[in-house]
Amino acid sequence: MSGHTGAFAEPTPVPDATARAMRRRAALEEALLPPLVALAVILVAGDLLILAYGEAPGAVWRLLAEGTWGNAYGIGQVLYKATTLTCTGLAVAFALRAGLFNIGAEGQLAAGGFGAALAGLALPAGTPSLVAIVICVGAAALCGGAVGAVPGVLRARFGAHEVIVTIMMNFIVLALLNYVVAAKLHVPETLHTPTIRAGAVPRLASSIEAFHGSAASWTIVIVAAAVIGVAWYLFRTRAGFELRAVGLQPAAAEYGGVNVPRAWRNALMLSGAIAGLGGVNYVLGYKGYYEDGFAGGAGFLGIAVALVGRNHPLGVVIAALFFATLSQGGLAINAMVPKQMVDVLQGIVILAVAAAVPEVRRLVRQAARR
Repeated sequence: MSGHTGAFAEPTPVPDATARAMRRRAALEEALLPPLVALAVILVAGDLLILAYGEAPGAVWRLLAEGTWGNAYGIGQVLYKATTLTCTGLAVAFALRAGLFNIGAEGQLAAGGFGAALAGLALPAGTPSLVAIVICVGAAALCGGAVGAVPGVLRARFGAHEVIVTIMMNFIVLALLNYVVAAKLHVPETLHTPTIRAGAVPRLASSIEAFHGSAASWTIVIVAAAVIGVAWYLFRTRAGFELRAVGLQPAAAEYGGVNVPRAWRNALMLSGAIAGLGGVNYVLGYKGYYEDGFAGGAGFLGIAVALVGRNHPLGVVIAALFFATLSQGGLAINAMVPKQMVDVLQGIVILAVAAAVPEVRRLVRQAARR
C-alpha cells in the first residue's frame, strides 16, 4: 500500500535553522515593540497635557526634537544620559532575568563611581592612559559588585528578600559615601573628591568638534562592550542559560541540576557590577572626580528602563535613549511648558507598558507559531 493519505500525513518538521531564526525574530520583536508602544502612548498623553497648558502640541514636540536630536550638543547630552541609564537598566534587567528585583542600582552606581575615583587618585599621574582606564573601570565594577553581593549572599544563604535588602543598601551605601567624602576626601567648600590623577576618558568633543560643550565621552564604548557582554552571557553561555532557567522556574531548574542559591548570588553580584560601571561615565568621562549625589536618581530610573526594555539588552539600550531624550527634552521645552511634564509622561509610559506588554508578548508568540 502506498504512503499515508493526506489526513494522516505527519507534519513537515521545521528545520532547526528556521526554528532558530523564528525564535530570534520573536525575541527581537518582543524587545522592540514595548518601546514603540511607549512612544505611541507618550505622543497621545503628551498632546493632551500640552493642550491643557494652552500650547500647540506640534510646536512643543518640534522644540523637543530640536533640543535633543536636532543638534550635536543635544545629541551629546542624550548620549551622556543614556550611557548611565543603560548601565542601571541593564543591571536591573540582568537581575530580573534571574527572577530577582534589584532596587539597589542607585547605591551600586554611586559605589562604582567612588571606586573609579579612588583608583584614579591612587594611580601615579604618569600611568599609561589605557592601563589606568582599565584599572579604574575594574575598580568601578568591583565596588558595584561588592554592594550587589551583600543582598545576593543574604538571599542565597538565609532567604532574605532582595527587594528589602537592596532598598536598605541604598541608604547605607549613600550615607557611608557621604561621610567618607565629607570627612576625609572632599575638596574644601565642596562635596567632591580631588580630581583623579589618571584614568580620565576623553570626551567625544576631543575627536568630534561638533559635540563641543556636551558631556558625552568615549565611555560610551565601554558601556557598549558591557551590553554586548551581557547579551553574550545571557544567550550564549551555559551559566546564562541556567540563570534564565532559575528566573523562569527555580524549582524546575534545581531539579535539572542548577545550583539555585549560587545563581541568585551571582546574579545580584554581577548586576551590581554592571550598575557600578555606570559610575565611570560621570567620574572618568565627565567631571574627573566623585561628587556626592551625582547619581541623581539614575539608579531608580533604571528600573523603568529595564521594564520598558523588557529585560533584553537591545531593548534596554533603546529604552535608555528614550528616557534620556525625555530628560533632555524637558529642559528644551521648559520655555513653553513646565519640564515637570516629562516626569508625568515617564510615569504614564511605565504604567502603559506594564499594562500593554502581556498582550504584546501574546501577539508576538502567536505570530511566531504561524
